Amino acid sequence: MLLPTKVTIYEVGPRDGLQNETRLIPTHVKLDLINRLSESGLRFIEASAFVSPKWVPQMADHNEIMTTLMESQASKNGIHYPALVPNQTGFDAALQTNVTDIAVFAAASESFSRKNINMGIEDSLRSFRQIIEQAHQANIRVRGYVSCIAGCPYEGKVPAHRTAEIAARLLEAGCYEISLGDTIGVGTPNQISEILDHVLATDIPVEALALHCHDTYGMAIANIYEGLRHGVSVFDSSVGGLGGCPYAPGAAGNVATEKLLYLLDGLGIETGVQRDKILEIATFIRQEISQSPSKT
Repeated sequence: MLLPTKVTIYEVGPRDGLQNETRLIPTHVKLDLINRLSESGLRFIEASAFVSPKWVPQMADHNEIMTTLMESQASKNGIHYPALVPNQTGFDAALQTNVTDIAVFAAASESFSRKNINMGIEDSLRSFRQIIEQAHQANIRVRGYVSCIAGCPYEGKVPAHRTAEIAARLLEAGCYEISLGDTIGVGTPNQISEILDHVLATDIPVEALALHCHDTYGMAIANIYEGLRHGVSVFDSSVGGLGGCPYAPGAAGNVATEKLLYLLDGLGIETGVQRDKILEIATFIRQEISQSPSKT
């Protein structure tokens, strides 16, 4: 199969990249990070999450972050700033900031679903269907995540058919795109190939798929290449390789945006993103994280 000639990079650094940092990052630093990313050529920058500050303290400033971004010129110029929404309470809060894009996140593992959002898979899908309907009424686009596609920290290997079923149900519910997440970074190319074969067999168009790879065992780039071979043309990444999940013990960061760009540039695949700027931003945010005060 021919590789895509153009790829969209979906930057998750400000949300997935920072959410697991033990040091609280000041709001102005997060906004500075997002603004810098907005000037690199990226068009999708996941900015925050409307989750409980009790469970994810790093995202406690979601209202200020999203309100500021929705009033910015960049958002008016076509840059998308999605926010993660776990439940109805989160959606109601997001709505007050005039968001234009949200993401909901299901899991292919029952145990992870309960740990992550305090709901089983079936309950979460019912809840998300209601949220998606409300979002569409408000002209808000909804992206869907399927977490733990390759393995779960509580259940081990996850059957590929389960990922395919949940992805199909999220698409049918109204998500414009489904991001398949190797949340704990245990996937290998043959496993990713099997998962994508199952997902595509459900008649989900490849144009509606994205791949979200963590790099725990250094397999993210190899897994992304397997995604390219299957025709996937949207990939999630985090500047500087930041990341991790509070409910996935041992999970390393997301694949670094600069590493992803190195691969795509080497393959001659167009992204519209400037790798030299991303490298500068990676240095900036790592320095800022090391200088931030410890959480008290």
